[in-house]
Amino acid sequence: MRRLLTAVLPTLVLVLPLAACSGDDEPGAAPEASVSTSPSPPAGASEATPEVTPEAPPADSIADEPALPEVRHPVSLPALMRQEPRGGRLRVLRTLERTPAYTRQEVSYRSDRLRVTGQLLRPRGRGPFPGIVLNHGYIEPSIYVNGQGLAREQVALATAGFVVLHTDYRGHAGSSPVPELDRETRLGYTRDAVNAVATLESLPYVDDDRLAMLGRSMGGGVTMNALVTQPGLVDAAVVYASVSSRFLDNVRHFSERGRPETVAAFVDRFGSPEERPGFYRDLSPRTFFDRITEPVLALHGEVDATCPPRWARETQRLMRAAGVDSRLRFYEGEDHAFYDRWQDSMDLTIRFLRRQFRAAA
Repeated sequence: MRRLLTAVLPTLVLVLPLAACSGDDEPGAAPEASVSTSPSPPAGASEATPEVTPEAPPADSIADEPALPEVRHPVSLPALMRQEPRGGRLRVLRTLERTPAYTRQEVSYRSDRLRVTGQLLRPRGRGPFPGIVLNHGYIEPSIYVNGQGLAREQVALATAGFVVLHTDYRGHAGSSPVPELDRETRLGYTRDAVNAVATLESLPYVDDDRLAMLGRSMGGGVTMNALVTQPGLVDAAVVYASVSSRFLDNVRHFSERGRPETVAAFVDRFGSPEERPGFYRDLSPRTFFDRITEPVLALHGEVDATCPPRWARETQRLMRAAGVDSRLRFYEGEDHAFYDRWQDSMDLTIRFLRRQFRAAA
């Protein structure tokens, strides 16, 4: 990993993850949760919940960092950019499976002040191995169980020799509970993914010069958030059947159709897109694509009925316009969850990651 340290403000950065929407992770997954109608804070009080006070990086590292945009609201990606990754000690809770290729364990780690659970798959051998963090798509938190989602990808990557850390996100499985409103922009999930990378690279059997991130559906949006808020955190990234890189696309495609009252609650608290366009732009990773320093591979089904293919095309166009080394591969006949071509897509993913690791060496 060639980490670019982030310049920080001298004041406390406040972040409250709020309403965002995504596609399903798997066929039959429940629709995404609605926005909380929790009352606004009293006049003069902060709208956000403090999570972490970042430490200033060494002065000589700031010159190489992509320019930091203005923080116009504490609930935003620019605010998240001021928070350094905080990797904690990985705790093994129990061993779930041993195979000739890997060992699977239920684990937990600290994400800022929260406990986040997940599953770790470690290949057989001494290593050091490349590491990858997996960001799963939307599964209703009330029914989600540890390690759910991206099951095929977990096994394929571990068998290929990657240490895999699949994070459950806050509010899921055994992770610390959070208010419903706190999870809806996916900003908190983004912090959990970023901190998972920092935790993974601290493991003695992980090569911290070969780190990657993969996100599917909602997790694709989480991955793009991580790339723009923490450039240099990983060496390569894959977004798989991803949601849109524009926050409002996801709100209108998912929330307005099924839960108009949730959109009304969100607008009541933060204003409409017409009233506060900057607020909504600052929740969209595409606004900050010029900060991405890693090569990105996007995989999408040509007949994806959950996350429209036009979203992937527009994300690719904007990434390329911003100078990102990105590529988009469509799969004919594949819907949101790949079937016939899934193995092809995973073979391409593994080749892509190995090639990028060699190039970064």
